[in-house]
Amino acid sequence: MARSHSRSRPGPTVAVLTAVALAVVAFFAYQANAAPDRPGASGKPEPTPTEEIVPDKPDGDEQEDPDNPALPADSGEGVRVVYSLGEQRLWLVAEALDGLGEEVLHTYPAHRSTVDPQPGTYEVTRRDEAIPGSDGVPIQHVVVFHTDPEGIVFGFSAAVDGSLPDPSAQARTGGIRQSPEDSPHLWDFAEVGTQVVVVP
Repeated sequence: MARSHSRSRPGPTVAVLTAVALAVVAFFAYQANAAPDRPGASGKPEPTPTEEIVPDKPDGDEQEDPDNPALPADSGEGVRVVYSLGEQRLWLVAEALDGLGEEVLHTYPAHRSTVDPQPGTYEVTRRDEAIPGSDGVPIQHVVVFHTDPEGIVFGFSAAVDGSLPDPSAQARTGGIRQSPEDSPHLWDFAEVGTQVVVVP
């Protein structure tokens, strides 16, 4: 008589345990993928939103010192006097002490007369320590840089009494006045042949 062999089927307990095990593995895999400090491709932890580095915001443009405004752009090169018609100001520019670049030695206001020189590059042609001004006022530290075809002389000076030219006067004059306190700076700086750059 032949003996029959029957195979035992896995019971419901094994199936439940297998499902639970798969669920646990899936849960931990999800946690590992969702972790904020999970290394990326570079091997470095990616920053969380609270750890993200935000660059500091600039404090804004630096405020320019009204007593020392910047040298105008396109105002030439080398040792020179720069005169701005728009700002009515002088800059005395020299080579930097280290021999690299240039530096402004002094800057201060200057005051126009009735006629302005044309923007351009000139050079000092004459110096007079003290003479009568074209408006009749005694002046000192006179540094002349141009005479136009009409005979109008353009130069820097200071009135001995500290007065300023009257730009509404009838006489056509080209004297550019400085204060008696400022004029020695230009007098000591601008020798004959020194470049004078007039900018708009």
